[in-house]
Amino acid sequence: MSPRRLFRTVAVAEAVTWALLLIGMFLKYVTETTELGVRIGGMLHGVVFVAYLVTTVVVAIDARWSLKRTALGLLAAIPPFFTIWFDLASERQGALPEQWRLTRSEPAGTLDRVVAWLVRKPVQGIATGIVAVAVLTGVALLVGPPTS
Repeated sequence: MSPRRLFRTVAVAEAVTWALLLIGMFLKYVTETTELGVRIGGMLHGVVFVAYLVTTVVVAIDARWSLKRTALGLLAAIPPFFTIWFDLASERQGALPEQWRLTRSEPAGTLDRVVAWLVRKPVQGIATGIVAVAVLTGVALLVGPPTS
C-alpha cells in the first residue's frame, strides 16, 4: 500500500469514527435515549485516532515532511473531519507520495531506520503498527477519558 493510500484510508476512518462519536453524543445528550453510541463510537474513535497519529508520523518521516506540516497533520485529528481536509490539501501540494522513499533509499538517521524497517518488511510493519496502536490506546485508557 502506498503512503498516499494508507494515509487516505486512515484519515477517512478517523473522520468516520468522529461521525459515529458525534451521533452517539447526540443520542446520549440530546435525545437521552442511549449512551451505547458514545461507548462504542468513543472506543472506536480512540483507537482510530491513535492509528491516525502513528500513520501520520510514519508517513511524515518517509516523505520528509517539515515539522510544521507534521504538526498540522497531527493537530488535524482534533477537530471533527479535519483529517480529510489535511489529506486532500497534502495530496494537492504533492506531499503524499505514491511510493515509500525508504524502500529504495538508504535511511539517514534513527527515525529513518525505524520507518525503513517498517516499510521494507510490511507484515512485521503492520504487526508493529497494531501493537503500537494497542499499547498507546492502553496508555490513554489508563490515563483516563478526556472528561476525567
